[in-house]
Amino acid sequence: MTYSRTVELEGHIIDSGTMQQCFAAIMELGGTFEVEQFDVGTRKDETSYCRMVVTAEEEPTLQSIIHELHQNGAMLTNPRDATLEAAPADQVVPPGFYSTTNHPTAVRYNGEWLEVERVEMDCAIVVDPGGEEGTAEPRAYTKVLNAIEEDDLVVVGETGIRVRPPERPRDASGPFGFMQGGVSAERPSESTIREVAEEIEATHESGGNVLVVVGPAVIHAGAGEDLARLVRAGFVDALSAGNGFATHDIERNLYGTSLGVDVDTLEHPRKGHKHHIYTISEVIRHGGIAEAVEAGVITDGVMYECVENDVPYVLAGSIRDDGPLPDTITDAVEAQDAIREQAHEADLVLMLSTLLHSVAVGNCLPSTTKTVCVDINPATVTQLLDRGSSQAIGMVTDIGTFVPTLAEFLIEETP
Repeated sequence: MTYSRTVELEGHIIDSGTMQQCFAAIMELGGTFEVEQFDVGTRKDETSYCRMVVTAEEEPTLQSIIHELHQNGAMLTNPRDATLEAAPADQVVPPGFYSTTNHPTAVRYNGEWLEVERVEMDCAIVVDPGGEEGTAEPRAYTKVLNAIEEDDLVVVGETGIRVRPPERPRDASGPFGFMQGGVSAERPSESTIREVAEEIEATHESGGNVLVVVGPAVIHAGAGEDLARLVRAGFVDALSAGNGFATHDIERNLYGTSLGVDVDTLEHPRKGHKHHIYTISEVIRHGGIAEAVEAGVITDGVMYECVENDVPYVLAGSIRDDGPLPDTITDAVEAQDAIREQAHEADLVLMLSTLLHSVAVGNCLPSTTKTVCVDINPATVTQLLDRGSSQAIGMVTDIGTFVPTLAEFLIEETP
């Protein structure tokens, strides 16, 4: 006995490689397929359509294939409403709940498609039916598992779910068309940085939100002053970092060192290895970064500019942190929620030399958010993409060159 289902694909499914991925998934998982209809878009503004019957010898095999196709944007024909089950307790989801991707998603409820709000990967989808007397419209939104409440109506299985992965345009136009090649250290760095600057400027002029995710290497490499200039000039709307970045940025202002090394001369001053802990103790003494700025202790740097220009920042802590600074969020769940709020507000994210924070923020981003990850270590860039942030563009280059060049393009050339 065989089992089969009919699925449909529509969009730029050839240019984006979607069809190839779907065909490969079917064969690798032990199924077969028969294409019933295939309409090819012959112009740049035309999409393609494919309808095919997928067959497998066993029903679990077919379900595995349908799951994989679903992640690539395939839709079952004659869709039914999504299956909803009430959460049995706080932080407990029903078995077989639908785990989200970071792609735009909709669920079918009462015959209508509801766009899922606050899309991010590895969440549950909760449906709110609306007011008892019909005064509120039904809605669907994501929830992380620790936020699930008893009796939440959670989507179970994959029936009535529509996923739309991002599509690659047929030319270099469109969002990030200039960087369609993924990760590379071979591109002309200056021209690529100019393109990034133009995207940031366009986001800024349209009233969008630019989030910068940054690691201590920015300070170690001597790029802190230029990042501070970008904050001061209004090109950074939010900052996400850790205790280490803020500590070394403030250490640079107080002592001229970063992790005990003079950023300008690369010399190791006497007792320089203690500068970071002295810095932390000084900020603790004043009650926090903003208080130290107000007291005139901190007079320069990225954190100083954030305080002076009302740029919100999240400092997420880790088990390795010295101190930490009073502003550091040491509760992991609280830190995740703070990062999540930043990520959902962002229209463009610039990740600078930080693996852990880049992955953390990347996990919270929908695939529609433009993302640029810059690091001298290719593993940092590729790991972000491997974790599911398919929209991220990787640049393997020296952060000490990237940030000053970016600041030059944005500040010197802005009218």
